Amino acid sequence: MLRKILFIAALFIATVLLMALQKPLFLLWYAPLAADATAAELLAVSWHGLLLDSTTAGYLCVVPLLVMIATVWIPISEHTVRRILNAYFALMSAAVAIIVAVDLGLYRYWGFRLDDTVLFYLRTPEEAAASVTWHDVWPQIIVTAAYTALMIFVYRRIAALYTADTLRLWRRIGATLVLLFGGGLLFLAIRGGTGTSPANVSKVYFSDRMILNHAATNPVFSFLSSAVQSDDGLYDYEYYAEEERAALFEPLRGDTAPGGEIPELLTTRRPNVVLILLESFGRTITDETVGGEQVTPNLNRLKDEGIWFENIYANSFRTDRGQVAVMSGYPAQPVMSVMKLPHKAQTLPAIARSLQREGYATSFTYGGDADFTNTVSYLYGTGVERITDQRDMRFDVAPAQWGYADDVVCPLFAREVEQLAADGKPFFATLLTLSSHEPFDVPYHRLENKILNAASFTDECVARMIDTWRGTPIWDNLLVILVADHGIGYPEGLDAGSVARQRIPMLWLGGAVRQSSVVETYASQSDLAATLLSQMGIGLDGFTFSRDIFDPARPHFGFWTFNNGFGMISGCGHVIYDCTGDRIVESAGDSACVDGFVRNGKALLQTIHKDIRER
Repeated sequence: MLRKILFIAALFIATVLLMALQKPLFLLWYAPLAADATAAELLAVSWHGLLLDSTTAGYLCVVPLLVMIATVWIPISEHTVRRILNAYFALMSAAVAIIVAVDLGLYRYWGFRLDDTVLFYLRTPEEAAASVTWHDVWPQIIVTAAYTALMIFVYRRIAALYTADTLRLWRRIGATLVLLFGGGLLFLAIRGGTGTSPANVSKVYFSDRMILNHAATNPVFSFLSSAVQSDDGLYDYEYYAEEERAALFEPLRGDTAPGGEIPELLTTRRPNVVLILLESFGRTITDETVGGEQVTPNLNRLKDEGIWFENIYANSFRTDRGQVAVMSGYPAQPVMSVMKLPHKAQTLPAIARSLQREGYATSFTYGGDADFTNTVSYLYGTGVERITDQRDMRFDVAPAQWGYADDVVCPLFAREVEQLAADGKPFFATLLTLSSHEPFDVPYHRLENKILNAASFTDECVARMIDTWRGTPIWDNLLVILVADHGIGYPEGLDAGSVARQRIPMLWLGGAVRQSSVVETYASQSDLAATLLSQMGIGLDGFTFSRDIFDPARPHFGFWTFNNGFGMISGCGHVIYDCTGDRIVESAGDSACVDGFVRNGKALLQTIHKDIRER
């Protein structure tokens, strides 16, 4: 029994080390790209990479573990078991080695670690082969052979640890329980720990230098994870021939020169910008009253001080998609999330990247796990230089289920903004709040309804933070943007994709705001990027889907997606469309308005997915 346990333990440790070997190999292969990295950064590559190395090792150890459990109860000769194990090891060694070698070869051309993009080229092997020369192939053949040989050599030595033994019934039961416990540990390794975020590429990202993050990424995990999830929805929504699609989309695009006079909302072209993403802050909550008292009295008070956007609609119903919509001006997709495709998400336009080019320092703060849904890789890849999340925070209170509550994170972020201002460099700092997320457990008891109480708690925390900046020297040059990541299903029974559920607040305030006003124009949260950059005199190249809310030449409407459906709204009416049934679920307005929404919504969906495929 002990030899079986030692075999699995040795196999896991050896596999982790074999996976970790990819890090120095990658760094040596691309030494010029990381030539100025410090010794500490190079060590951090291997240290952070261990997580996905362990996850990959866990997957590779599952079959041997099942074989060990089977041998406890089934009389299989020692010779047969070793043959089974060695055959499995040879197959896995070759597969891993091929992935490692292909990844090393393609990175110089692609700039990202191997994913299932390579499978598209294998569909047309003749064309792929025509683009490959012997000079491209022979180094990969050597790597494949050497890595395969090394793995087989190590695995054959480990397989020798196995010996067949005859156990009494009670020892069989005990051995099975111990091995199942080992299976539980493997599951933890596969999942990437006990946190809320399962293993994903983002978990190993630790630097604002993408070459170091890429070096820490396990290419086997990158390939397999993308192969499992990246195809969902990418080839759906093919409504029009290409010429017709392009013609329909052209008047909807945002990256064009202004078509008229744009009002100046700010007192300066280069304010310090604070973006506060309010978790689940739908208008059904912020407009709600209980017993004559407002649920979010502070937000409603602040409306009178800044620029209030009355008709803003969230592009999605999930944080990862709403975050991309706000920070990249990129609309959400109905059944997939571009953030979960790291190499594509990193190519998106972004407010952070645009401002970084203008000399801005960029940061992101969140009280929970920023690895969730590959957020870290998206942020680093789109220009955010420093990320602070739960792992970097030390408070006297315990975190809630999703992370630290807003009452301790907001003061931390307030101090960070003050420090950024003291550094003298213009900055773009983002905070994603947390406490108004389910299960809505907060250290606050103002309202009986948990959803409303949590929103009220966040409202108070954020207002208190803003008030710490007011009256200080940093206020005069500060632009604070409050916008929700998405709406919420309150009141109970509010349909997904409904107009009420998608309507969210957006408010600009601070000393950099020229004067208070109310903007009635219909728009999406994805239009924030173009509107902000336009006010700062920064070009909109790449922001294909984000429209300046104040550009009179652009059509203005709210657009959102939900589970295989979309919605559009403007002053003439609205439509909610079910893509599965290819039918209108709900509409308001005359037939020309509704027909235009359906036609334009389909063109938008088709163009968004075409754009993702081509990234």
